[in-house]
Amino acid sequence: MKKAIVPVILGWALFAGFAYADDPKATIAALDTRLTKLGEAKLEGTEKAGELTVPAIYFGTRKINNNYDVVDEIKKTTGATATVFVKHGDEYIRVSTNVLTAEGKRGVGTPLARAKAYESVNKGEQYCGGVDVLGTPYDACYNPIKDKGGKVIGVTYIGFKK
Repeated sequence: MKKAIVPVILGWALFAGFAYADDPKATIAALDTRLTKLGEAKLEGTEKAGELTVPAIYFGTRKINNNYDVVDEIKKTTGATATVFVKHGDEYIRVSTNVLTAEGKRGVGTPLARAKAYESVNKGEQYCGGVDVLGTPYDACYNPIKDKGGKVIGVTYIGFKK
């Protein structure tokens, strides 16, 4: 009996690893699910993001600023780049990302470009489509992060290089 179960479990695990390959909508859903399992989204205090001091974004008790566990797990399991942005004034600033700059450093502290994705999430809507991320083209999805009152306090992003 165990021999029959093991191949089924292994087969499912292998399939699950490829389930999100190049599927931005499924992958951002996976990212958002991982974050919401940690708890409710909220802003509390401030934190450095590159050269900026920005609001600290939490999911439950876990501060996301400068914490790369979730975005790195998305990269490991799906191959996608992933970012969490926090709203800072009228900008969205990267506070957790596996997207690298030209210098090979995480792009923490850099803003979301003011393009279609910015316009959509600012209105509280998802955006999926082609984008340029720090000079590289991606098929991407962005979702607004809302606090318990429904206010947009940040953005999640995933992307697959074109």
